[in-house]
Amino acid sequence: MGRYTDSVCRLCRRQGDKLFLKGTRCQTDKCAVARRPFPPGQHGKLRKKESDYGLQVAEKQKVKRMYGVLERQFRNYFRKASLAKGVTGTILLQSLERRLDNVVFRLSFASSRSSARQLVKHSRISVNGKNVNIPSFAVKVGDKVEVRSREGLRKIVKDTLELLKDRPVPKWIKRDNENFKGEILALPERSDIEYTVNENAIVELYSK
Repeated sequence: MGRYTDSVCRLCRRQGDKLFLKGTRCQTDKCAVARRPFPPGQHGKLRKKESDYGLQVAEKQKVKRMYGVLERQFRNYFRKASLAKGVTGTILLQSLERRLDNVVFRLSFASSRSSARQLVKHSRISVNGKNVNIPSFAVKVGDKVEVRSREGLRKIVKDTLELLKDRPVPKWIKRDNENFKGEILALPERSDIEYTVNENAIVELYSK
């Protein structure tokens, strides 16, 4: 499966917003968006008015890049959300939030979603006592997510937790710092997703 391998900071600059793809760097003065708040490229500083369609595509790209999913995956998430009962945009974001790699990131066991994805893919994370190496695995209420009990691995995660001690844990997840565990208390609500996302623009885009 193809993956974006260029500088992820270019993605943030292209969106004009922080996507938190570089972990703690995004919260410092070294953040590329803070230092160069314009799109990359020779004509990046030449701002042009976007059409409604352009804004809708940009919003879709923003969410895709934030959660690290490809176009086909994203379309599948949208299709399932559109068939489910409820508000399509909210269900779409809820499904993305329930991804195991996102939950590991939200628990601050990893500084970025890409790092969390590596932990999952390398079988460093278990769900309800069973190893799960699928980043897109959808957690459900009552699931217990845990870092495997390897001394070297847990030391790295402990250092990450200390580094990210000021990053809040969403209310739908409970974290046990001592045992490197997390429990899913409820499904995420729209208010739990604090990122600036216009999900209605994505729904309009795919509804054409």
